[in-house]
Amino acid sequence: MIEIERKFLVTSDQFKQEAFSQKRIKQGYLSSVPERTVRVRTKGDRGFLTIKGASNETGMSRYEWEKEIPIEEAEQLLLLCEKGIIDKTRFEVKSQGHVFEIDEFYGENEGLILAEIELLSEKETFEKPKWLGQEVTGNAKYYNSYLSRNPYKNWKN
Repeated sequence: MIEIERKFLVTSDQFKQEAFSQKRIKQGYLSSVPERTVRVRTKGDRGFLTIKGASNETGMSRYEWEKEIPIEEAEQLLLLCEKGIIDKTRFEVKSQGHVFEIDEFYGENEGLILAEIELLSEKETFEKPKWLGQEVTGNAKYYNSYLSRNPYKNWKN
């Protein structure tokens, strides 16, 4: 399946009052090479294994395969992952027929808040909520696989 999404920085925590869902996520990478990332994730009490291909030229589209796996298996696979486990809370906010997923990061990535919106096409338009900031779609340093190796706390702003 091809995933089409755009990514943005978040300028305030106003989204928290609008969220209809929030779940704690821990994720790690069995492979973080850009051509194919293999991610293990626990989300609440569920486990997932995800494989993503390289992004296209715009950075908006890429192949994604995901399968739910038992939470116990996901927790065991996290122990095999590359250094740099991502810890975050994902908030979901409905806006004009779309759902934004907003990730508030902890640990080495504390202070970073990113929003993503999945679209049906790269040309699809959507209304931007007030708390949505600068677009960072296609900027690899905002990919979770990059953040696991180069945490936000080490960036020189």
